[in-house]
Amino acid sequence: MGGFVNSLATLPEQPDEDSPAIDQRQFVNSLGKGIAVLEAFSSHPGAMSLQEIADLAGLDKSTVQRMAYTLLQLGYLRKGLDGRGFCLGTKVLDRAFDFLRSWPLIERATPVLNELQLGSHERVDLSIFDDLTICYAIRRQSKRQTFYATLVGRRIPTFCSSGGRAIMARLSDGEVDSILRRSDLIALTPKTLTDPDAIREEVQRARREGFSLVHDESLIGEVAVACAVLDHRARPVAAVHIAGSLSEWSPESFAKRFSPLAAEAAGALSGAIAPF
Repeated sequence: MGGFVNSLATLPEQPDEDSPAIDQRQFVNSLGKGIAVLEAFSSHPGAMSLQEIADLAGLDKSTVQRMAYTLLQLGYLRKGLDGRGFCLGTKVLDRAFDFLRSWPLIERATPVLNELQLGSHERVDLSIFDDLTICYAIRRQSKRQTFYATLVGRRIPTFCSSGGRAIMARLSDGEVDSILRRSDLIALTPKTLTDPDAIREEVQRARREGFSLVHDESLIGEVAVACAVLDHRARPVAAVHIAGSLSEWSPESFAKRFSPLAAEAAGALSGAIAPF
């Protein structure tokens, strides 16, 4: 899903008050520019010219040319099918593999989500909390899904996702306010809540009910329930989702049927696993 490029090529002179200050003496600008080149592909998954990459990364073309050549030699970029332009290389998948095998929660969650999918016959996911977004680390597909919605690595804004709101329900009001203040409250669908007070109400509802229910906000026609996974300090680090179709379920009937299953799975994963 595009729209979440976080360019490291240039840093703000005044960091956000909620964000940790960046030590310019420690920050390696050239490395940041290389990462910005890779992140440009989040907005354009196909082959791109040097100029297209430069425009998306916020860099000049000559810098991008050097970065692209280096990344090409290292396998993180490859030439397009016709030999023109650049695409992401397979080495990117190697680093995703390294990440997935590095965190015990993902290994522990895999059989739990397999059983959850067999029992629910709907799509089930594990997402990881990453401040302003959640990132899907495990996805178990049901009978009908949009292609990109089945892929590991997809990011959704925390403020409008079932998993994100379930996680925010386990944070303090101040932490919730910080997430909302720093988020780009841009609607993904015509029904996405973008009013901070309305989102806070949904977070409060999730606190009371023990799960978050979201429908039509990240994908029209989809309903999802989610429960937070807590680490050994009772801090939210991930979420278990169950998602279905509004053509088959009302939001209320979906929540009644599947919120206990999501809560049971999240509970089974909580408590014993330390964060990174």
